[in-house]
Amino acid sequence: MGAPKVERCRVVDCCYNRDEMCHALAITVGGRGDHPACDTFCDYGLTGGEAAMADIGACKVSECAYNQNLECKASGIVVAPAQDEADCLTFKRR
Repeated sequence: MGAPKVERCRVVDCCYNRDEMCHALAITVGGRGDHPACDTFCDYGLTGGEAAMADIGACKVSECAYNQNLECKASGIVVAPAQDEADCLTFKRR
């Protein structure tokens, strides 16, 4: 089984977002404790990535029900603005 995909990204100011699709090769979710922020988000005014649909490379949110051994086991995720950040909206607390 392959890594789950970022099915939709609604963070329009991210340099990897084109037409609500994430074009990073893979993203990392959660760099600060139990907050499901997209650590790959960048707003440098550049256009990045080439992948048609990004994978979730790692999930560091230990409180998420989909996190198993730092890997996301959801079928796919949605990223959108929340709490002034790009967050994984698929996050589900254990």
